[in-house]
Amino acid sequence: MRQKATRPTRALAAALAIPAAWLALAGAAQERRSLEPIVKEQLSADEHAVASQGRVNDISDETRDLLLQYRQYLSEARSLEEYGRRLAVQVESQAAEIEFVQSQLLEIETTGREVLPLIDKMLDALDRFVELDLPFQIAERRRRIASLKAAMDRADVTISEKYRRIIEAYQIETEYGRTLEAYQAELGEGAESRTVRFLRLGRVALMYQTLDGEETGYWDAHQKAWVMDNSYRAAVKHGFAVADKVLAPDLLTVPIPAPREGRS
Repeated sequence: MRQKATRPTRALAAALAIPAAWLALAGAAQERRSLEPIVKEQLSADEHAVASQGRVNDISDETRDLLLQYRQYLSEARSLEEYGRRLAVQVESQAAEIEFVQSQLLEIETTGREVLPLIDKMLDALDRFVELDLPFQIAERRRRIASLKAAMDRADVTISEKYRRIIEAYQIETEYGRTLEAYQAELGEGAESRTVRFLRLGRVALMYQTLDGEETGYWDAHQKAWVMDNSYRAAVKHGFAVADKVLAPDLLTVPIPAPREGRS
């Protein structure tokens, strides 16, 4: 049978257990003191590792930004290179265009020197022709000639415009030769002036009749004078009706000057 421990024995065991516990606590404290530098060193290493990782992250971000910036600059450089190439082509084209325009200007200057005397000759010929032609619409035709002469002396009128006006005047004069026209105007000058109605048959004949129909006459190209001849009264009235489109076109009796022998 197990015998129960006596009270003194339990007290001795408890007394012996106290130093053992104290020794264990003292050993743990000593162990903590010995581990504390290691822990501090590890903590310091961890802090350095965290700081190093932060710097690595910052460098990585900076590197990524620099890479993106480099790619952007590279794209812009390629774009500028292409733009410069296109500008070079345009400059070359513009240089060729300038050379062409300069050559055209030289040709225009040469053409101007040649065309202006021709225009002057055409205008003089037209002026003489109007004065020698049948005296129909003479005031209007003389005003046209005077306007052309004034335009020839104006620097703001281009050579092409001057030439166009001369050609237009020639076309108007040409049109007179194939048209029938009736119009009212003054016959004579000064006190002898009177209002009559004229009948022009192309450039074949120019006739007149007073408004009351009592006097009829025609222009004698040989005498360069008006001749009264009432025998053409009915023919002139008929011509007025045709010109006014009251009657259909018809044959008209008009005075035709006899041809003259040419001078040798």
